[in-house]
Amino acid sequence: MSPTPTSDSPFRSEPTARDEAPQFVLPLVVRIEKADPPARTDALETAARAVLVMLSDERSVGDGEWAQVMRDWQDARIRKVVRRARGAEWRRAEGLAGITVTGKAAEVRVFPPVPLDGWPKDLAKLQVSGTDLDDPEPPVEAAPGVPVLWLNPELDMSAGKAMAQAGHGAQLAWWELSDEERASWHDAGFPLAVRDAEPGRWPELTTSGLPLVRDAGFTEIAPGSCTVVADHPALHRRG
Repeated sequence: MSPTPTSDSPFRSEPTARDEAPQFVLPLVVRIEKADPPARTDALETAARAVLVMLSDERSVGDGEWAQVMRDWQDARIRKVVRRARGAEWRRAEGLAGITVTGKAAEVRVFPPVPLDGWPKDLAKLQVSGTDLDDPEPPVEAAPGVPVLWLNPELDMSAGKAMAQAGHGAQLAWWELSDEERASWHDAGFPLAVRDAEPGRWPELTTSGLPLVRDAGFTEIAPGSCTVVADHPALHRRG
């Protein structure tokens, strides 16, 4: 898919032609067991990778079985909703068509887009709230050469909201890459890091020309809020 023009970005708050198209949502379900919840950063990074896995899956492109709904979703506003599941809920979610992506300990299952008001029953009854997660220890500095999704340090987002925003950032980076760069990232297993930006560096990041997510403001934060800057090394090599 070619990069999306900034004037018609699916993450801008201003009304565009995308609002006239049928609206779909990409469901993501994070496994949160009471006794052993995942670390927040692990969950965010796993969600971002899950979006990339879905975008690159052979069923999502060409004549694949998910290709048409993926196109319909990307022609409208790019909505992602993260819900949580545990125990039997998680097992039922695993029974639906989708892809489970694992991180260090986090598990996230991503599903083909569904109509905004047409969620499968076993997903519709899962809770959006309750995705507050913590990092037992501060995340280490991202390894050199690894794409980083920088989060706005001034926003207070639930883990579920931040997972969706990290997914948005990963998707914008994906759109900006060449086919060769996408293939290289895919073959490496989509390495990436999600980190809070240093407050003093955030203004520089938002004006750097790197892909920037401006949230549409459907939940938690104000419309137009800058949430994520996608810093992929390949994007620095452009002339």
